[in-house]
Amino acid sequence: MATIYRVHPDTPQARSIEQIKEALQEGAVMLYPTDTVYAIGCDLKSKSGVQRVRRIKQLSNDKPLTFLCPSLSDVATYAWVSDSAYRMMKHLIPGPYTFLLPATKLVPQLVMNPKRKTTGIRVPDHPVCQALLQALDNPIISTSAHLVSEDETFPKGNLETNGFYSKEELFDSMHKLVDVMVDDGSEPGFEVSTILDLTGEEPVVVRQGLGWEAMAAMQL
Repeated sequence: MATIYRVHPDTPQARSIEQIKEALQEGAVMLYPTDTVYAIGCDLKSKSGVQRVRRIKQLSNDKPLTFLCPSLSDVATYAWVSDSAYRMMKHLIPGPYTFLLPATKLVPQLVMNPKRKTTGIRVPDHPVCQALLQALDNPIISTSAHLVSEDETFPKGNLETNGFYSKEELFDSMHKLVDVMVDDGSEPGFEVSTILDLTGEEPVVVRQGLGWEAMAAMQL
């Protein structure tokens, strides 16, 4: 049975954040809100945690996992960022964007794309995520909590919450699968992040998601 931590969405309580951090350091897997959808995550450096995330989402080891960093400077620690990629990312983060970049040696093999040696990184615009990242001082795995392919839309729920899973439904389905559930009072989102492949000379939009229209309007 998972432990539920109820935190303020804008100023999450330091004591709760500290307790969640300690659990993550011990290998816990958590359900938590982001600026896109609710996500399943763990400490990037916890091999057992990453393996459990893969089992929960039924992902094979050749399926790369996205992780969160608190800032652009942290991204540069875990990925090779070209000058052109840096300029684009500087305009877009924090925000609902996943950047595919060449991974450095600090990215565990179990997380990256094993053939391309690339990794997906996000810098979330979300106070709870940022508080957890600052406390843990490590990146946090972030894969959408719905138990379908990342390319699918958010699965339908039973309650009349715009036709999608309510928080209660999501928590009920996950409470036996994770160790920690973070509740900031928000309902689950259903729009995934926009994915940008920045491994080549020109950026390639892999998936149009949340933030896509704003990015296109900026004409980067």
